[in-house]
Amino acid sequence: MKEKKIGGIRTMPFIFANEICDRFASSGFHANMITYLTNELNLPMVKASNTLTNFGGTASFTPLIGALIADSFAGRFWTIVVSSIIYILGLVSITISAILPSLRPPPCPSQTNCIEASNLQLWILYISLLLTSLGSGGIRPNVVTFAADQFDMTKKGVANRGWNFFNLYYFSMGLATLTALTVVVYIQENVGWGWGLGIPTIAMAISIVVFVVGAPLYKKIKPGGSPLVRLVQVVAAAFRKRNVELPEDPKVLYQNKELDAGISLQGRLLHSDQYKWLDRAAIVTTEEAKNTTPPNLWRLNTVHRIEELKCIIRMLPIWASGILLVTSHSHQNSFTILQARSMDRHLSKSFEIPPASLSIFGILTMLTGLVLYERLFVPAARRLTKKPAGITCLQRMGVGFAVNILATLVSSFVEMKRKRVAAHHNLLDYPKAIIPISVFWLVPQFCLHGVAEVFMSVGHLEFLYDQSPESMRSTAAALYWIAISIGNYLGTLLVTLVHNYTGSGENNWLPDRNLNRGRLEYYYLLVSGIQVVNFVYYVVCAWFYSSKPVDEVSEKGKDEEELEDVEVANKGVDRHEGVELVGNGTV
Repeated sequence: MKEKKIGGIRTMPFIFANEICDRFASSGFHANMITYLTNELNLPMVKASNTLTNFGGTASFTPLIGALIADSFAGRFWTIVVSSIIYILGLVSITISAILPSLRPPPCPSQTNCIEASNLQLWILYISLLLTSLGSGGIRPNVVTFAADQFDMTKKGVANRGWNFFNLYYFSMGLATLTALTVVVYIQENVGWGWGLGIPTIAMAISIVVFVVGAPLYKKIKPGGSPLVRLVQVVAAAFRKRNVELPEDPKVLYQNKELDAGISLQGRLLHSDQYKWLDRAAIVTTEEAKNTTPPNLWRLNTVHRIEELKCIIRMLPIWASGILLVTSHSHQNSFTILQARSMDRHLSKSFEIPPASLSIFGILTMLTGLVLYERLFVPAARRLTKKPAGITCLQRMGVGFAVNILATLVSSFVEMKRKRVAAHHNLLDYPKAIIPISVFWLVPQFCLHGVAEVFMSVGHLEFLYDQSPESMRSTAAALYWIAISIGNYLGTLLVTLVHNYTGSGENNWLPDRNLNRGRLEYYYLLVSGIQVVNFVYYVVCAWFYSSKPVDEVSEKGKDEEELEDVEVANKGVDRHEGVELVGNGTV
């Protein structure tokens, strides 16, 4: 009887429905939240911005927990389902607080001598943000890897498809974000926060139903045990044998295909010459060679497991370069919304662009850029480089770093222009006044950030997925969000230091109420300098990086290999490289 085919492109509507609704909900929830905190809860600008950035950092740290749970024992499917339910609880809480007047302070249209939200009202906000952070922790690292699991992601499989999965993923997420920034933000500004937060909540509930309906079609990879335990076992085994001399021939190091079968479905990692100290974990001693039971992994590990740790170590310097990039623009969206509120946002006499909707220009640029990248740039680059992807992930990320520097510099020059117009019309002391300068001056920086995302964000995620061990891909995807988490926390520290140590009153770069009297352009120049230093660091790391060595097995080749294994077993021949423990001796 023919086995039912699972996985493939037909699973994408069900899987992407969950991630698209999550992105729709989170974008609609967070995009205009700075307005909710400053106008509805009457929080000062810096306190409101730091609150959002801190919880943004928490939401980007929790993916590590969600990834470890999925990779260790729960699997990606159930982790996504449970996390989505937790996420909805957070959305319901914040929606209720937006509907009930008793959960908000009195309105303050003048934004002077305002009564801030009480401790109870703030705690309801914090609990809501915490629940959404925990929920997103199980969704973010697992949906993209669960979707990728449905395809053959070996180099041969990727080359045969002719399209890039990660470009498709980011394009779908961009459409969801675009919808949220137009529809949801408009409702929040013109209808009310009850509906503005309620619609994302309803969308998230629908996404769970759609995702669960597609369950019979999914390819579900069984978790291979805690990846952290495996990494610690390698270090422990290497430390125990720190005085044992390494063999000159790495082929005599211990390998066991059956032991590694569950964590090497797409191919075994091959020995590399980096970090040779760890190779001691695979040295087979005389006593271990005589042992007929499975090896004690705290004393003896396979080459594949050692190479898993080496892969992670090699990736860390490249991964770390994304932290300061996030730091440099962690508060930029919040500050840009405040800038936009003071500018002329009219498209006609009766219609104004909501400040938070300005991000649609970045999203539109990103969506257009992904299409042009896939259809024009990759074919042209492929003819020059002879590489299936046109350029490597590292080269793609490098371009993104450079464009981000340009975007931040443009932000500084636009703020200078805005303040010159305000000074010309004697509006510097009127924070609620509309300065006669078009809000479209802010568009170029959004477009540049969109171009940077096409290169940096997609390249970064693809790099982490491709270069990580296959049994740790959720954990590797979590690293992407952890970089955002650490970057957000450092961004909060940077903004706090700038606010506390750049003078008081009119001399402060980031004042509490009147942005017109601040020096926001100096802040942008500061983060531009940080990005330049980070870019130099990245180039050095990328220059010395070496890709993981792997003996890949494509989807089509698995059946042939399994048949070959049966034939080999029937003949009593061992076809594994390296050393195997068989009977009372070594082979």
